[in-house]
Amino acid sequence: MEWIILAISGLFSGIVGALVGLGGGVILVPAILFFGASLSLIPNITPQSVVGLSVVMMIFTGLSSTLSYMKTKTVDFKSGFIFFIGSIPGTILGAFVNKGLDLPSFNLYFGILLVILSTLLLVRDRLSPVRWFVENGKKKTFNDGDKTFVYGYPIWFALLLTFGVGFASGLFGIGGGSILVPAMILLFLFPPHVAVGTSMFMVFLSSIVNSVTHISLGNVPWLYTIPVIPAAYIGAKIGAKLNKKLNSDTLVLALRIVLLLLGIRSIIEGLF
Repeated sequence: MEWIILAISGLFSGIVGALVGLGGGVILVPAILFFGASLSLIPNITPQSVVGLSVVMMIFTGLSSTLSYMKTKTVDFKSGFIFFIGSIPGTILGAFVNKGLDLPSFNLYFGILLVILSTLLLVRDRLSPVRWFVENGKKKTFNDGDKTFVYGYPIWFALLLTFGVGFASGLFGIGGGSILVPAMILLFLFPPHVAVGTSMFMVFLSSIVNSVTHISLGNVPWLYTIPVIPAAYIGAKIGAKLNKKLNSDTLVLALRIVLLLLGIRSIIEGLF
């Protein structure tokens, strides 16, 4: 039974993660904690083991998604490498801090983070564009056929931001895309499709570092990776295909809904 639950969770994580650039961990972590810790349907699940499982899975969802987005030329590889370099020390630090979290604390902090992110996206259309980062950074352009986007960022700020992204990734096993995609859209004015593709490339690279750290800490339940990895890889392929059929506004709406619902559920679990 637990393998069926793990496979379904991995498949859904891959689909949603690739669709909106989350990496999948933001779906897998609360799902496995719910079925494993809350319903006791998956043995030996702890915040540490579920994060270890999530970061290993995201290597494959990140790879699958990146290969798909490369075909549509929506991956900004240079930006992805810059974001990855900034995330490395944060990822390692977050993985070590994760060792001290119990389940209620993990759920509470994780939920607060998701609600904050979803709220930022919810009010995005009512906020004035933050053009300072674009105007003081190297500008880039992208044409999606209907509209030309101008985006950019100062490298020093991108490195500082992705250090925080990496810390959250190592701490919560979420891949960093759930933080990076909103930041890329709100602060750097990335086109949503490019933000998603570039995020998944960064998720792939950072998950390798993240996995090495969690493996060294003994956090990876290797038996559970058997059903999760292939299901998540297939799901990521499906999510990337769906992404091509949806417009930018639909992607942002999906991101808002997913983060808000998961955040509220996680806070409730942490408090009660």
